[in-house]
Amino acid sequence: MATPEAFSLNNHSRFQRAIFNFKDEHDITVGDYLLTRLEQLGVTHMFGVPGDYNLGFLDLVEDHPAIEWVGNCNELNASYAADGYARIKNTVGVVLTTFGVGELSAINGIAGAFSEMVPVLNLVGVPSTVQQISKPLLHHTLGDGRFDAYNLAAQQFTYSQAFLRNKEHAPDEIDRVLTDCITKARPVYLALPTDLVSAKISSRRLRIPLNRNPPAEDPRLQSSVLDLVVKHFQEAEGDAVVLVDACAIRYDVKDELNKFIKKTGFPVFSTPMGKTAIDENLERYGGVYFGSISRPEIKEKVESAKLVLSVGPLKTDLNTANFSYNIPVERTIELHFDHTKIQYAVFPGVGMKNFIPKLTERLKSFHAAASMLSVPKFFNFVPHEKTEIITHDFFWPRVGEFFRPKDIIVTETSMWRVTLSVYYLYDLFAYQGSPNFAIPDIPLPEGSILVSQLLWGSIGWSVGMQVSFSSTPSIGS
Repeated sequence: MATPEAFSLNNHSRFQRAIFNFKDEHDITVGDYLLTRLEQLGVTHMFGVPGDYNLGFLDLVEDHPAIEWVGNCNELNASYAADGYARIKNTVGVVLTTFGVGELSAINGIAGAFSEMVPVLNLVGVPSTVQQISKPLLHHTLGDGRFDAYNLAAQQFTYSQAFLRNKEHAPDEIDRVLTDCITKARPVYLALPTDLVSAKISSRRLRIPLNRNPPAEDPRLQSSVLDLVVKHFQEAEGDAVVLVDACAIRYDVKDELNKFIKKTGFPVFSTPMGKTAIDENLERYGGVYFGSISRPEIKEKVESAKLVLSVGPLKTDLNTANFSYNIPVERTIELHFDHTKIQYAVFPGVGMKNFIPKLTERLKSFHAAASMLSVPKFFNFVPHEKTEIITHDFFWPRVGEFFRPKDIIVTETSMWRVTLSVYYLYDLFAYQGSPNFAIPDIPLPEGSILVSQLLWGSIGWSVGMQVSFSSTPSIGS
């Protein structure tokens, strides 16, 4: 996700500036420590459902000057809203639930965020540390003393978990899971006992911002991989295309990619899940490669290239038209968030965030030759049909004419009937049809964002996630 601005005294709220005035080592509550960390990451809204195990923390949220509480009708919708918030705001989405009944209701949304690589904090208010030890027969338990059952369930759908046991280790545990959330682009789980919400701890750690940068890479390995990639481009004599996929969005390399395309001039295409990672108004953008059901001119261009640079690939069934890619491994270089793959060779630790800018400098000399490579024209064409029956061939291009710059387009999935919603700054429109398979062929305006759940595919996800739009008017500005 996008890197937040560096934490400084000049661009944060009075609440954060006050942190620097604390001198006592026990001068902030655990709850306020967590809220301050979230504010540092750019979080402005929190979604969820109140429950008696999270009410004490909610009092702190209500008093917080920079984070607004957004109550939802149920925990599943709240988790969907947090998912949507994280995708559009390029920060952490937060869903707050209560112990047991609340967190289990949210787990489908959390699993979807894990599948789709979305950084969501699954924050749960739980019984006190004393009750965790004595195990009384409390409401929302299974009645058999297993207070860790829900935490064990969460382990299957979150990257890391923290169950706060005491105030001394609370800052370490909070920072650990939040760092995992922003660096791995996956959900994390944090259990906050009722008696630790108001426990006092030192605020000193808050002076050090969380590190969301990729791990330091071995410069010698990175240099060797760079040389090898450049060699493949040279052997291809510049006959190369760039194929952009979902992980380019999830791991925040959109800016690096757009600079790469502008400086090198190579033709660029996207997959359905990578759509809008690249500005579709760029002259070198040729449309969406969708395996066997791609437009013929796109299919021919991608599959005939001597070299395909695949950025952030996520080769799911629905993203590849049932695994119908026709691109030999021998002609493929893949850039991932934590490794690079050249043909069959894998180089761990060479991630695309740091690699792409260096590759740009090495390949910009190809611009003159790459600019001569033809790129299919990707434009919207509305056919003039002579029938009163509305066909898909007419409907989807016509819908495309309603899109405006900076729109957020959300596509929903179901078995037989699917909906598409377009979020403008002030209005919400809904359409019926088959958007996940129709929208790839529709050119989208500059600055627009396409959001879909093509891998997890939970019916109703788009409705809940749009709560993040209606609750945060600035989200689409």
